[in-house]
Amino acid sequence: MSESPERDARHKARMQRKKAVVDDKIALATDEYGLLLVHSGNGKGKSSSAFGMVARALGHGMKVGVVQFIKGAATTGEEAFFRRFPEEVSFHVMGEGFTWETQDRQRDIAKAREAWAVARRLLDDDEIGLVVLDELNIALKYGYLELDEVLADIEARPVLQHVVVTGRGALPGMIGAADTVTEMNLVKHAFKAGVKAQKGIEF
Repeated sequence: MSESPERDARHKARMQRKKAVVDDKIALATDEYGLLLVHSGNGKGKSSSAFGMVARALGHGMKVGVVQFIKGAATTGEEAFFRRFPEEVSFHVMGEGFTWETQDRQRDIAKAREAWAVARRLLDDDEIGLVVLDELNIALKYGYLELDEVLADIEARPVLQHVVVTGRGALPGMIGAADTVTEMNLVKHAFKAGVKAQKGIEF
């Protein structure tokens, strides 16, 4: 790569212009309230991102609530880790496994409703700064819960409480209600090459 004083000068000028634009945007962003974030899409990383936010929140001294709606047939690394902090993290595994494993819609509906009752308690608690509703999108997609009821309960939460909803197939109403939506796109996955799910990566 060729280097020159002229190239360095152009780079500095470009970064100065960029900094001015970013600084102006930061100056205009003055609102502060609890956000609803949605992580959806077919790609890997939806729950992983949410649990990264749990770690971040804990680093800022916040209390966190977690409800897992589908997962539950086996212990995950994130559950094993965050249960080390019982005073800071209220962790609830309410599912019984993936829907293609349970194969019992009425039981899945009953478990989802039990999970939502727990979620509602967390959403009512103004001491909890972040609530993660892991795989809630799946429960909504299959009609285990009513979207209008879920959104009403989320809307009624404490003003500074953040909520993260994960799971593929986010409904349009959930996307519309969210402040921030991230779509995880699948480009390549080892599973398709015959590599099994491994500790620390998939669970």
